[in-house]
Amino acid sequence: MNRYIEEFETYLTDVKKASTNTCLSYIRDITQFEAHLLAGGVENMLEAGPGDIASYIESLDQAGKSDSTILRSTAALKCFYNYMIFCGYIENTPVKSEVKRKKEKHMPEILTNQEIFMLLNAPKCTDAKGIRDKAILEILYATGIRVTELISLNLNDVNVDLGFIRCVGEGKERMIPMYPAAAEAVRLYQKRARNALVTDPQETALFVNVYGERMTRQGLWKIIKHYTHEARINKEITPQTLRHSFAVHLLENGADLHSLQEMLGHADISSTQVYVNIVRGKLKDAYSKHPLA
Repeated sequence: MNRYIEEFETYLTDVKKASTNTCLSYIRDITQFEAHLLAGGVENMLEAGPGDIASYIESLDQAGKSDSTILRSTAALKCFYNYMIFCGYIENTPVKSEVKRKKEKHMPEILTNQEIFMLLNAPKCTDAKGIRDKAILEILYATGIRVTELISLNLNDVNVDLGFIRCVGEGKERMIPMYPAAAEAVRLYQKRARNALVTDPQETALFVNVYGERMTRQGLWKIIKHYTHEARINKEITPQTLRHSFAVHLLENGADLHSLQEMLGHADISSTQVYVNIVRGKLKDAYSKHPLA
């Protein structure tokens, strides 16, 4: 346990007189958040930003944590960083009001075909970073894989000649096809950009950062945020947004539910059924514009 967490624990017990259960829960939440930061390459908790908080909350959501757990975790983070401000360690809290509580269950954000086009064409393939970013965005939309699955990809997980990737998610391996433009973007990255970024010839990661190391969750979030701004898309786009858009667009173009379930890596088809409801909702909204509806 680092000294900031130790000081916070003392504050909870001696000053706030919090209950034993509250202390244990808050310290556990803060410690888990610290582990999340370390896994993403952030070694100092005081350097965490709003994006780190958002990615952690999303990781809890994707892990199936209950609303009450996410609410408590967010409250713990808010309390911790407010205390850090009080102590003079930081000036501003990374816990913004919009992530103060978990969002109510709602239909996920889906990008239009035009927005997808603008986002995929936002990277300028004039240098290694731009070529890499283009390949990342193409793979996310082409395959619908999760953030952790993308950053875990190794060189031998991709076959650009046959146009597929091998993905291991939640303990299961699956093969997912790529459309030709995505495969070509990855081929270009492997041929012209990756070697310019990698410093260790033994590195097996497919996607690496500017230091030649495996890409992190936080790094991926920053890339998507950057190109959302570059494409002038007025939506909050995350890696999960591309996964949702992949699923809905496939269904709209005739894909069957079981094939989509397999590509998304869902253990339970009820998780995939959500996208059918979205498509039906979009059709209903479109029909509501009928003059006699």
